[in-house]
Amino acid sequence: MDPLLLELAKLQKDGNLKQSIEDVDKIIEQLEKARETIVADPNSASFTLAKLQNPLKHGFDKVNDDLKKVHRGHNAYSKALDKNFPVKALPTDYDALASHPSLINRAIAMHLLREGQFSVASTFLTEALSNPPSPSPTPGTPNPNPNNDSTSLSTLKSQELQEKFSNMYQILYELKSRNLHPAIEWARQNSTELENRGSNLEFELSKLQYIWLFLGSSVNGLPDDENNGFFGALRYARNNFPRHKHVRYLKDCQQLTTAILYRSNLKDSPYHRLFNTETAWDEIATSFTREFCSLLGLSPSSPLYLATTAGAIALPTLLKLATIQKEKRTEWTTQNELPVEIALPRSFIFHAIFVCPVSKEQTTEANPPMMMPCGHVVARESLGRLSKGGRFKCPYCPSESLMKDAREVVL
Repeated sequence: MDPLLLELAKLQKDGNLKQSIEDVDKIIEQLEKARETIVADPNSASFTLAKLQNPLKHGFDKVNDDLKKVHRGHNAYSKALDKNFPVKALPTDYDALASHPSLINRAIAMHLLREGQFSVASTFLTEALSNPPSPSPTPGTPNPNPNNDSTSLSTLKSQELQEKFSNMYQILYELKSRNLHPAIEWARQNSTELENRGSNLEFELSKLQYIWLFLGSSVNGLPDDENNGFFGALRYARNNFPRHKHVRYLKDCQQLTTAILYRSNLKDSPYHRLFNTETAWDEIATSFTREFCSLLGLSPSSPLYLATTAGAIALPTLLKLATIQKEKRTEWTTQNELPVEIALPRSFIFHAIFVCPVSKEQTTEANPPMMMPCGHVVARESLGRLSKGGRFKCPYCPSESLMKDAREVVL
């Protein structure tokens, strides 16, 4: 994936039309000036056009060069795609979701709604409900129930979700414009739910608003008066910090208010790091999105996006495995597990895993981790081999136990 990411970065840097548009605008500007000159003095038409010939030729050549650069970037990226994702079908007829096509449609509709593509989501839902797909049985999965499957899509509260996500995107737009008030108002309306979740979003928003006011006109561009700058920040702290009486916010409030003493020399003060807002706005936007989705019972990232991205990361490895298996004339021996380990980024790992210290294999639902009375844990298959139906000694301590004494560990 690294070569593909490198080519993508090059394409984003060089393969855009920004420079081409600027050069075209320059040509248009030259033509408009020439027209104005000819209109003002018709007798100068021949001289003006002759004078314009070389600059125009140079301008068109530059536009062509810009376009060639864009075409080269697209060609290089296309070759990288072909190299990393060759057109090959995986040697398997197993489709785990073939028995529940409406669940796939629901995931697509949810993705469109949470991405703000409301009109597309509405059209998609209308067509999906008017022409429901027919589920087909898949080996190893429960028999499909067409009625239950289609119901899962029809019960999707698309209009309600659209209104909520529309509100979320409006607040994010205001955050991008450095306006914290809508986000603070939302956090206060949902303060009870946020507090029950242990979230500190409301305080972080108030903290950033205080810092934004404290830094004053030099940063926010607003005139320093009773509502901005030092006096604005002090007034805001008096009115809002008492809301956050929780002990975990006490130190932050003390540091923020004590920093007033260093306002003339803040950069050299011990509180300088608190007032560094270089990444604060992006971080608060991410926190807001995460908490907003959590209150809706949704993950902060689209599951469809995560699944597709993880599949794209895994695909080169699976294609290589398929080629090796074809050459050796072997087949996958498991249906619900991947035959090889796929290395995913840490952000894609959501569940704890356990590797048996005896067999060195990762546990599964069919082979779960088992804890012996002494507290040591091994996989069920390893435990079976150790016990051989009778009393056995733990491989890591002198304790002895029976197979029936072990308890399954749920991660």
